Amino acid sequence: MGNTHDLSRSEKELLTTLGRYPHLSMKELVNRTPYKWASTVVKKLEQFKKLRMLWGPVYDVNYGKLCKNPLHKVFCIIESNRKNTTIMSYLTSITSLAWGIFVLSPQKNVLNVGFFSSNDEKLKGLLQLLKDNNIIANYTFRVYGSKRIIENPNFFGDINPSLDNVVDPCDVPDLSLGCHDTEWNECDLAVLPYLGAGYKGGKLIEILRAEKRMDRTWTYTQVNYSFKKMLNNGLIEKKYIIYPFETTENSVFNLFLKIEDKEMAQRILCNFARGARVCRRYILFEGWGMIHCMCHPMFLADLMYNLDSIEEIKAKEIYHLRSLRGNSPLFLPPDVKNYDFDSQTLEYPYEVCEEKIKEKLESEGR
Repeated sequence: MGNTHDLSRSEKELLTTLGRYPHLSMKELVNRTPYKWASTVVKKLEQFKKLRMLWGPVYDVNYGKLCKNPLHKVFCIIESNRKNTTIMSYLTSITSLAWGIFVLSPQKNVLNVGFFSSNDEKLKGLLQLLKDNNIIANYTFRVYGSKRIIENPNFFGDINPSLDNVVDPCDVPDLSLGCHDTEWNECDLAVLPYLGAGYKGGKLIEILRAEKRMDRTWTYTQVNYSFKKMLNNGLIEKKYIIYPFETTENSVFNLFLKIEDKEMAQRILCNFARGARVCRRYILFEGWGMIHCMCHPMFLADLMYNLDSIEEIKAKEIYHLRSLRGNSPLFLPPDVKNYDFDSQTLEYPYEVCEEKIKEKLESEGR
């Protein structure tokens, strides 16, 4: 396989096809690619996983379908003068923390952090508490206004794509958030975090074994039924995450674009580096769009300069993420232990989180 810039045509076809059609079986992948045997395809995919170019399958969760009360995700940009370990020790006191990644910054420590939220004002209150006690210096709070779209690389595409056509009309995918329309039970929500985190490739037998270690007595039939129920009702969707190059060769960044017109924002997000050898995920916020991008460093080099010429973009922010090697990023599955099955609601215990933070502040003499 060697240098990932020089993948064979068959390897490029395999990865491009898998990224576009994650639901295909191994047999169907063989039929759509030059390979003759499913065993060869399986071996190739394992090689790409060892190179950390391929993750999955993972199951993207549509949180709008999870409960009757409003539940969504929040993206926060956090600045601090504290050590990384200190910041994270406080953030992990917040039950609804979803993920945290440190940003390359020459001055303050900067993090991109995600939360699940059942009450935005209470979540803001916790962040303000940390700010008032000088654990963090500042924070920006942006609420997801759409579901996340994942688009994997076209391995035959340009590694340094043009942005000349970024405002052109295009077929925008459905970005709407789901709504609760299915009754969920305890087995469903026991299985969900494993699928959302891509635990052992989403293999149900491995999930069942993990649950048995937790002294839970589901049968394989129950776990399989829950899996199909969530899949068929749109709570989860099968995906792969495919990097355009080996981990150490990628530039990874979060790009925020302030675009006043929502339709134009959708168009720009959809067209950005479309069809290129780039992995991107995009989301709408109020007045902003965000693109999480993994690409060749060449594309990043002139990106901000190229965006300057697009008059529809009124402001922009870029956060160059630290290397994804090792275990530096923190990703946590949704904590659903507070789910009320009778009312089909999920409320996070923000008061309990507040007490934990205050106790920690007091114990450290702050």
